[in-house]
Amino acid sequence: MIVAGEASGDMYGAMLAREIRRLDRDIAFIGMGGAGMRAAGVETLIDANDMAVVGLVEVVANFRVIANAFTSLKRVIKTTPPSLLILIDYPDFNLRLAAVAKACGVKVLYYISPQVWAWRAGRVKKIARIVDHMAVLFPFEVPYYEKERVPVTFVGHPLLDMVRPTMGRAEAVSFFGLDPQKKTIGLFPGSRRSEIKSLFPVILESAKLLQSRFTDVQFILPLASSLKHADIAPELEKSGLQVLVVQDRNYDVMQVCDAIVTVSGTVTMEIALIGVPMVIIYRVSPLTYAVGKRLIKVDHIGICNIVAGERVVKELIQHDAEPAKIAAEIGAILTDSEYAAAITRKLGTIEQKLGSGGCSRRLAELALKMMD
Repeated sequence: MIVAGEASGDMYGAMLAREIRRLDRDIAFIGMGGAGMRAAGVETLIDANDMAVVGLVEVVANFRVIANAFTSLKRVIKTTPPSLLILIDYPDFNLRLAAVAKACGVKVLYYISPQVWAWRAGRVKKIARIVDHMAVLFPFEVPYYEKERVPVTFVGHPLLDMVRPTMGRAEAVSFFGLDPQKKTIGLFPGSRRSEIKSLFPVILESAKLLQSRFTDVQFILPLASSLKHADIAPELEKSGLQVLVVQDRNYDVMQVCDAIVTVSGTVTMEIALIGVPMVIIYRVSPLTYAVGKRLIKVDHIGICNIVAGERVVKELIQHDAEPAKIAAEIGAILTDSEYAAAITRKLGTIEQKLGSGGCSRRLAELALKMMD
């Protein structure tokens, strides 16, 4: 059983399922995921698209859906226990499911550690009781688990095997029908409907400001696999902006951009590996933000900045995530070539900190070893 609760987890789960199948054709998969995992042969009992929410208030609003999903997976674990439960990120849900599995004698492999180094470090003790093995993406996470004697393996980051455009930049510009004489600004509103609701209007307003300032700009938006065009169409039409919407070619979209406005999350690492200057925006409900501000112990919210160990790209959080400030940062990237080049150089150092490729292969071997 593989359980992923949002678009990035679905993507990693699909890679893992395919890699396990390459090693053992007789493995069958069930779980919770999205289109990626279904395409990889996972029978998704729960659609992860219904589960992707961030923040206390947002979770409460979707509590019934989340609770029903948990109850369904719990029932399956108890009645037809899987040989192995692989949990991908999504900690508040997945750690509870791990406890259920442990009580039923099902081995648990947890992939992509809860951010115990950022907040709620005490969870490591709980993890030690209910998780059989932790697979982490970053080498600095290993000591947190070794200290509590949790079996842990640094498998590397799956993005190193994934972030590869399918064509050259000039070819991609032509393929998308973009004007090579214009600057291209990427609009990355996220993969969750809650992000579309709270941040997409802000992104579009910043784009309108940029269009009024620069006559030679064009906009491109990669639509996440967890969303439909209907999810963004109302705001897009209301804005009056001409935005090219593309599906299924995220890395080709990234490489044609001169600058990107993006929400926080895995996408910031993908953009960093492509090497495009960006501004990261983040906004949740006031209650979620107030609680998080007290609990979170990191200096950055963008994972690319956390891995770099410095504020490589600007972060505009909560009230600062407003159109004028977003447009000002993108404007600086477009007009100050030295500033943009410095960002690109620093983004280039991030890949060196992620280890080597082959993450999914190492994880698949670990999973099969645990099943044996």
